[in-house]
Amino acid sequence: MLRVNNIDVYYGEVQALWGVSLEVQEGEIVTLIGSNGAGKTTTLRTIAGLLHPASGTIEFEGEVISGLPPYEVVKRKISLVPEGRRLFPLMTTLENLELGSLTPDAKAKRKDSLDYVFEIFPLLKERRNQLAGTLSGGEQQMLAIARGLMSRPKLLMLDEPSLGLAPILVEEMFDIVKRINQEGVTILLVEQNIDHALKIADRGYVLETGKITMYGNATELLEDERLKEAYLGM
Repeated sequence: MLRVNNIDVYYGEVQALWGVSLEVQEGEIVTLIGSNGAGKTTTLRTIAGLLHPASGTIEFEGEVISGLPPYEVVKRKISLVPEGRRLFPLMTTLENLELGSLTPDAKAKRKDSLDYVFEIFPLLKERRNQLAGTLSGGEQQMLAIARGLMSRPKLLMLDEPSLGLAPILVEEMFDIVKRINQEGVTILLVEQNIDHALKIADRGYVLETGKITMYGNATELLEDERLKEAYLGM
């Protein structure tokens, strides 16, 4: 479904990604893990069209998308839920959700999409007329994911969905990610919570200082001694 081919990405003259390649097959949960500053968010932003690779290509369902602007990437049913949620705090929950369905296809299916996200996140239905900025941290993260789903994505990219959440909410968040995947949405997950991420993922890639250093089956990565020592404190 998604193929990232040997991309180099720069911020001005500073290189952030070095020959990064990864694949996501339809129906999978693939996790991209690594420490702060490794290039995980840069990778997602590049796939989403917010950055463009200096070299290499990105393909989605056989089409090269690496030169497209973000709105064209969304039209091809790729949605990014950014780190930090990036909600509009002075708009209601419902208004934030509606902003997630502005492509022609998503707009035509807005009512069905609202029913779907309110089924997954019933609390958001109760809070639909509440300003997003007054929601709790967990509710805001639910809203960010729900807004991402409103575009009816085939591929949902999640950037640190558990960041800043209480431990009990972290468990709930990963259960929600699994449910979304089981209902037919392919997931590319960026996480610092490596243990949780690998436990729900099919495959994983480890990114260090802008380069892929390990990849493979998620269960095998979870048992890898180098990974345990570097990231799990074991």
